[in-house]
Amino acid sequence: MCAAVQTLVCVKQVKQDVAEEWDETMPLPGDIIEGFYNCESDIHADEFFVPTKAKSELSSQLAKINSQHIEVIWVKVRRGDATLKLRACVVVERPSMLQRKYSIRAATDDRHVAVIGDLTSDECTELQEMSRSLVNVENRGYHKKGVKYDWKMKVSKYLPDHRCTVVSSILFMPMQGEHCTEATTARCMAWFSAAISSGAPLVFVNIQTEQIVTSEKTNLTGKEMSWSKQQQNHATTVQIVQGIRLWFMPGVAEVSLDLVPQTGEVRFGLDIKRTEEGLLCIYSVAKGSPADRAGLSKLHEEAYANGYLLVMSRLEGKSLMPSHADISGLIHCCDHTEIKDTIVSAIDQMERIQLHVMAWSNQVRPTSTPNTTTVGSTMLRPRPL
Repeated sequence: MCAAVQTLVCVKQVKQDVAEEWDETMPLPGDIIEGFYNCESDIHADEFFVPTKAKSELSSQLAKINSQHIEVIWVKVRRGDATLKLRACVVVERPSMLQRKYSIRAATDDRHVAVIGDLTSDECTELQEMSRSLVNVENRGYHKKGVKYDWKMKVSKYLPDHRCTVVSSILFMPMQGEHCTEATTARCMAWFSAAISSGAPLVFVNIQTEQIVTSEKTNLTGKEMSWSKQQQNHATTVQIVQGIRLWFMPGVAEVSLDLVPQTGEVRFGLDIKRTEEGLLCIYSVAKGSPADRAGLSKLHEEAYANGYLLVMSRLEGKSLMPSHADISGLIHCCDHTEIKDTIVSAIDQMERIQLHVMAWSNQVRPTSTPNTTTVGSTMLRPRPL
């Protein structure tokens, strides 16, 4: 006849999933509950503790404490070779009209509710090893807590144009036959190098892999999964691939200009073309036009004198950067015709239009018009000592 397996009252898990916020003063998975003391005072000698032998017995005892409206109790737990006394609160784990189950939670965190069970010694030890790896006080550093932050004020103060994110990105999906990230990365950097060589004042920030789900029609869904895995879903082949996302700054700064038409003007006075890399640049500015009055002529002259293109980064706050290169190699960028139609529509209605262009390093002729502001990487640099 087999001997009965001995079990211990143990914390099976906690309902607070953010392990970074756990600490050793809280009930942790693997803690063996040996007893409790229903007093809020700091006097908690061993002789005051009531022993507990099973989950059902502990739940019944906690129910009595709850009916006495005692807010805080002391719980004695065995964790490894140490015995600890933790402050905890009694909570209803599973509210039910027929039977209520009671448990404990950390006194310092309402979310940290313990799920208690009858487990074997080996199961408790395994859970304690897991908890020890997650709550390592020596390696984790000091305890952290949330503090309030005035996001609205900071955005308004440090990003004068709240629609300007300072950084941009473009995603490169692997083309047919590219079965490793190196090939996609090479194309990504070729695009960036070609854009720089053409005169676009882009500033490299970072590069990263990004997992993407594509269907038979190569529709981008943005779901994150692993490389080269396939699954069938309602007769549609779904392929999971790994792309490369390039982060860059659209110039060392973005110069914001307001183009304001005057009565009788029928054009803003700027001509736009698109580069092979999908960037929109200004290649001519008419004298005496709204674009000229906004300072675009001076910027255009200086850019071309220094070997740069005058690249548009935003129109009416909306990004003009290419979004991604698909698996067929097509670069998805803003429709040139739609941009022109937006500009024409504004001049037809005699409305001002806001335009952002990319600034370059060592720019010596900044615009001085009242409708011009600058935001960009210069705001991210520390002040000189």
